[in-house]
Amino acid sequence: MNEVKLTLSLKEINQILEALGNQSYVSVFELVANIQEQVQTQMKNTGPIETVA
Repeated sequence: MNEVKLTLSLKEINQILEALGNQSYVSVFELVANIQEQVQTQMKNTGPIETVA
């Protein structure tokens, strides 16, 4: 699988997660988990973590 790296603000990420939250859980749960995991990993080294829904 090809990977693409995006640079987004936490506000933008939360907007994406909110939009995904309106979709069927079965079709988006892995994507949501992947986004949350990557955000948390990156934020560990930058200070306090804001809530990512």
